[in-house]
This record gives sequence, structure tokens and C-alpha cells, in this order.
Amino acid sequence: MEYSEIYVKRIRKLCKERGIAINKLAVMSDVKQSTLDNIVRGLTKNPRVKTLHKIALAFNMTLAEFLDFEELNDYSFDDDSDD
Repeated sequence: MEYSEIYVKRIRKLCKERGIAINKLAVMSDVKQSTLDNIVRGLTKNPRVKTLHKIALAFNMTLAEFLDFEELNDYSFDDDSDD
């Protein structure tokens, strides 16, 4: 699984758990609908920290809490060729 897919999975999971549609998340986070759509569709592979921070706040989480989950913590960059 690619790094970008991991946080997309996180966004989708949190939306499902909280009963929030992606378009509602865009409104709640003050992130443009097109930006959020591009992230969720995998077109934006590396969103800005500011964007992720806004998404985290919409979930009533800090950015640290948003990014602190098992799949991301277990991710290894050893095989990543983006250096």
C-alpha cells in the first residue's frame, strides 16, 4: 500500500465512523471540495500539512492524533524511491 493510500483510508474510516460524507467534511474542514476529492481519489499524493491539519480539526482531533494510527506508524519508507 502506498503512503498516500494510508491517510486516504484514515479519512474514509473516520468519515464512516462519524457518519460524515466527504462533501460534509469539506464544509466542516474549510477545505475546497475539489481538493478533498483529489486527496480521496488519490490524485493528490502529498497534501499540505495545513490541509491535513484542517481535516484533523474537522474530526475534532489534533494533527498528531489524526496521524497517529497503526497503519501509518507501521509504514516503512525503506522501499520508497521518492528520495
